[in-house]
Parts: sequence; C-alpha cells; structure tokens
Amino acid sequence: MATNRFEADLFGRERDVEYSGNTVGYALLTLRLVMGWTFFYAGVDKLLDPAWTAEGFLVHAVPEGNPFGGLWATLAADWLWLIDPLNAWGLTLIGAALLVGGFVRFAAFWGAVMMAFYWAASLPLENGIVIDDHVVYALLLFGLGAFGAGRIAGLDARLEDLDLVERYPKLRHLLG
Repeated sequence: MATNRFEADLFGRERDVEYSGNTVGYALLTLRLVMGWTFFYAGVDKLLDPAWTAEGFLVHAVPEGNPFGGLWATLAADWLWLIDPLNAWGLTLIGAALLVGGFVRFAAFWGAVMMAFYWAASLPLENGIVIDDHVVYALLLFGLGAFGAGRIAGLDARLEDLDLVERYPKLRHLLG
C-alpha cells in the first residue's frame, strides 16, 4: 500500500503527516455517500408527503429562549411558500449531488448553510454548549468540499475534463 505525505503550515507550525491514499479515498467516498443519502432521504421524505410543512417546527419546536425566535415566527407566518420548497428541494438536490459526486463543492457549501440555519433554530442547545449534530454535519460537508470528494468515483472527475470547464476554470470551484 502506497503512502503519501501531507505537508501544511497550521497555526504557525509545519506539519508533516504520512497517510494511505487508498484509505483516505475510501473514507471520503463513504462519507460522501452517507451524507448524500442522509440529505437525499430527508428531502424526498418531505417531497413525497403532501402534508409536510416546516410550519410545525418553526412554530412549536424552536426552543424557548432562542435568540432568533422572532425570525422563525416570521418565516412560519409569511414565508412558508418559499421555506417549504427550499427545504425539501434543497435537501433532495444536495443529497443527489453528493450521491453522484457532481458539483460537490457547491452542494457542500449549501448543505453547510442549511445546517447553520438548523443549528440556529436549535438554540439554546439542549445537549451541548455550542456543538451539536448540525455543526458536525456542516464540518463534514466542509471537509468533503475541501478534499474535492466528488472526484473520487464521482461525476466531478468527468465534469472537470469538459471543454467548458477548461475555458472557464473558475467553474472548478463548484466541482470537486
């Protein structure tokens, strides 16, 4: 098994780490697929339930003392026409992108944004001070985007070879 070296200057100190490329590849692929399925299933479940709406959560499940309480009430009262489809379709499309490995950086960014909103709606946290599952998901998504996990058995490896991406290299920021 071949080993690789990772060198980085973190917090003012040089770091040099050996790792197995195969192990990292399988780990990133597995994380991408698990996160993809988590998002995809949550979205499709909402899309297929004609009675689903975020209103119940926004009105009744936001904890007492939430610093953004007025925002959630306003969203429930005036913005459900936008919040419901954004939530259901956002989860579904982010999950699908992660599952097929296409536009992973773009999907990971928006998934992390969704997790930030979910986290803010969960404040104050019942079982933690700052960190909960939403923060963990957001950081996992950040890692998948940072590593370009869509290139590992995903569509992004093929998309990056397209002439369009060659002509407009900034598109690579959405892929990976």
